[in-house]
Amino acid sequence: MTNALLNETIQAGDVAAYLRRHPGFLSDYPELATLLTLPREQGAVASLAAYQLQALREKNTELERKLAEFTAIAAENERLMQRVHELNVAVLRANTPIVAARSVVARLSEDFGTDQTRLVVFGETMLPPADWLTHEPSGRAAMPEFADFLAHHEPISGRLSAERLQRLFGAQAPHIKSAALMPLGELGLLALGSRDPDHFQPGMGTLFLKMIAATVTAALARMQDGA
Repeated sequence: MTNALLNETIQAGDVAAYLRRHPGFLSDYPELATLLTLPREQGAVASLAAYQLQALREKNTELERKLAEFTAIAAENERLMQRVHELNVAVLRANTPIVAARSVVARLSEDFGTDQTRLVVFGETMLPPADWLTHEPSGRAAMPEFADFLAHHEPISGRLSAERLQRLFGAQAPHIKSAALMPLGELGLLALGSRDPDHFQPGMGTLFLKMIAATVTAALARMQDGA
């Protein structure tokens, strides 16, 4: 096979593969660098070095953006952890179960930016009537709208159906655009509502919701024990 025929059979992919295997090729043939046309969205590039430098800068910019995003997430998680800790301390400091329940609701409203809080208690309760309290002596059977949610024992967040919103928030339901629901074992459930449709989003991390639920469940159990 002649050199001319060989050259005609070489494909662009073959050239690209060869250059990947020999990244120092242009160091051996520097004159070729001035003949290459380098892809850019705007304008021409003076040299391969300039092209590589620009590509590196763009990559660094993207890495810096991701780092800033991760840093912001870490900072928000730290703030949430601090708020959960303060919630736990408030429950521990409460000298009666009623004070503990009120402290929980106040903390959730003030520290977690919720517009509405609803504590649903199953069975008997010694808590006095309150606008944030729903008492269901019949337990789960009285709330068929939440049967599947209670069966899975996992918090959920996002937009709720009109039926669920009405059941939880009553007259305030039309104003609630997103919510978080937390099961409290056999003791009830906790609902947080927000006027902001993006405040509670589907798929958001449930770790902090589980921690809040554990604190509230402990407070309710303590109340039932008469502590």
